Amino acid sequence: MNYRHIYHAGNFADVLKHAVLARLVTYMQGKDKAFRVLDTHAGVGLYDLSSEEAQKTGEWRDGIGRLIGADRPAAIEALLAPYLGVVRALNPEGGVTLYPGSPKLARALFRPQDRLSAMELHPDDYEDLHRHFDGDFQVRVTHLDGWLALGAHLPPKEKRGIVLVDPPFELAGEYERLADGLAKAWKRFPGGTYCLWYPLKKGAPVAEFHAALKALGIPKILCAELVVRSDRETTGLTGSGLIVVNPPYTLKGELDLLLPWLKPLLAQDRFASSRCFWIAGEGKIAS
Repeated sequence: MNYRHIYHAGNFADVLKHAVLARLVTYMQGKDKAFRVLDTHAGVGLYDLSSEEAQKTGEWRDGIGRLIGADRPAAIEALLAPYLGVVRALNPEGGVTLYPGSPKLARALFRPQDRLSAMELHPDDYEDLHRHFDGDFQVRVTHLDGWLALGAHLPPKEKRGIVLVDPPFELAGEYERLADGLAKAWKRFPGGTYCLWYPLKKGAPVAEFHAALKALGIPKILCAELVVRSDRETTGLTGSGLIVVNPPYTLKGELDLLLPWLKPLLAQDRFASSRCFWIAGEGKIAS
């Protein structure tokens, strides 16, 4: 209950997560049918990077701060256009003062038929999130432990959807909980696209986590990781990973372009690295 994303909003992990989320939303809109985004750990929706909390850590400067002013090749610009378009719209005078959390980003990209279910447990953050979307009929905000939503709120009535699971990883056993949560959710909604975030840091059981995911027997699981610095002299966050279940057939190729470009841009030392690979399945995925 102590985690507040304002200290980390717009950092390198958000850049990867939100760039991919925007790609997933854009892909869903290739069909006219409505879809729902279920955001299990939604936060407040919109972050003021000029606030005391954001300025205290300054993490956004090594994330969206580097990205927004970078020279981007045409292919990279096209991939990032949905994400950066939302950021620019919030900051019409340039730079980045306001930064969208995942629910704000998804909502800004929606068509009239698309819907968002946003879950938040922290009482203060829930109130902020509720106020932000008050009166928006395309958004439902619920004061709920997001882990419970993986059972009670699936499948969505639209029968198409993206499930974003971005827990704070404050407690022990969160990697196991993430794998177990996916197993439960996939049984209820096997046709959904799932995007799961996890931290990379010294001692993290990432290999065991990947093995647990593979053991679930889910046909298509894609993994993307971005490491920005060595873990030799820190116990803090050194990289982040995304698991995408039932990814768009284009996503692997897009990440094969995007990750090598992001790596030097967001690197904090010479040990930066990136990789994108299939944990289960490969090749084109049926729509």
